[in-house]
Amino acid sequence: MILILIKIIPWFISAKIKKRKSAKRFKAGEAWRSDRDLIYWLRGMNPAEFEEYIADLFSKLGYQTKVTGGSHDGGVDVIAEKDGITHYIQCKKYFSKHEVGSPEVRNFYGAVADHLAKGKGYFITTNKFTLEAEQFAQDKPIELIDSHRLVDYIHLAKKAKDKQ
Repeated sequence: MILILIKIIPWFISAKIKKRKSAKRFKAGEAWRSDRDLIYWLRGMNPAEFEEYIADLFSKLGYQTKVTGGSHDGGVDVIAEKDGITHYIQCKKYFSKHEVGSPEVRNFYGAVADHLAKGKGYFITTNKFTLEAEQFAQDKPIELIDSHRLVDYIHLAKKAKDKQ
């Protein structure tokens, strides 16, 4: 019993610290004065921070989330569940002019196609998508969220939080 507690307590403390850091990051993002500054702030995060931020954002929108990111995440960075339906999220944080192309969206779709019975995939980037990527996703259960739509989601989450 003591051995189990010795293993569980550090994990529990670590989870609490991560949640607190995530909430702090979310609050810091809300402090930005313009949407453009917010996008620059998001682009300044490292990939792991961006994945945590997206998980927290979807949590604020009523989803139960779990970050799965890392080098062997199978193309899915965050799993989000709402109303018993599971959704899969791919996060791509880029600095400047890199556009997400159709090969990246195809890879994501290939990774989640078997799992999307009722849910959908969200491909989120801090930049934008190429026309080919948008055309590929058009008839698929994938929502492409570029930097400007991401800012809309952030504002939506803030409104949802303010209503509570």
